[in-house]
Amino acid sequence: MKLLSLNLGRAKSVDYTDQVDGVTGIDKQPVEGPVHVSAPGPKGIGGSGLAGDAVCEKRHHGGDDQAVYAYAREDLDTWERALGRAIPSGGFGENLTTEGLDITGALIGERWRIGPDVVLEVTSSRIPCRTFQGHLGERGWVKRFTQEGVAGAYLRVIEPGEIRAGDPIEVVHRPDHDVTVALAFRAVTTERSLLARMLAAGDALHPEELRAAREYVAKYGS
Repeated sequence: MKLLSLNLGRAKSVDYTDQVDGVTGIDKQPVEGPVHVSAPGPKGIGGSGLAGDAVCEKRHHGGDDQAVYAYAREDLDTWERALGRAIPSGGFGENLTTEGLDITGALIGERWRIGPDVVLEVTSSRIPCRTFQGHLGERGWVKRFTQEGVAGAYLRVIEPGEIRAGDPIEVVHRPDHDVTVALAFRAVTTERSLLARMLAAGDALHPEELRAAREYVAKYGS
């Protein structure tokens, strides 16, 4: 397992985002590194966990619990075949394009060591938005991406440090529950009845999803 591509975005003005100023950092481009990785601060204030990576819409993106976004190269390759077009590493707006790592099957709270120093923890899945659809230029993309359920993972920074393209990735902790990235995605999008199961992941969950799960159980039971 390795970090195949390390990708950073710069603020760019586009006509497809619903952000007030029309600026987005979704267009990530590969860099060799090293890039410093650290916790960026609370959502709404902190941006990306990677130095030099732009997060322009801090109401919904960035912050400590969405500091880094990872997507598997194998899943990009599947999308290439489905869409009949090339998708470069970084093409989904991911910071980390991985190789040999099952991100969809990763557990909430799972920890990855990347290179000698950095440790990241899986918190949630990515939820597609209008900006993502505009960036890809695919009609109905939000619906199609949601139906497939291969969403990639957001991670928080547990141990900061530097990473480079080509660094090895090691899974150093897998928690004792069955709440995967795939299950978490379905729970917050198409299968709300799964929210109760999310509670097994505890505080490792993104706080917003943990709150949603607790509210669901309070209203409907487990």
